Amino acid sequence: MQIQVTCYATLSPYTPGEGLVNMDPGSTPGDLIKHLGIPMDEVKIIFVNGKSADPSAPLNDQDRVGIFPAVGGG
Repeated sequence: MQIQVTCYATLSPYTPGEGLVNMDPGSTPGDLIKHLGIPMDEVKIIFVNGKSADPSAPLNDQDRVGIFPAVGGG
């Protein structure tokens, strides 16, 4: 299945060149993060199709995933 991925802020270098990743059916956002080589402790928020998602939620073909790090500010 094909997943559209965007990594934000400090994680943006992990975004695939075309923003698309092929994953096996039954994959989760956690599997996707591992596939991209992102350390899980650097991920704070995951959105799937615009809604907050758990790393263990199932993904579907053509899902859009956004991966965000913890953001600090002052």
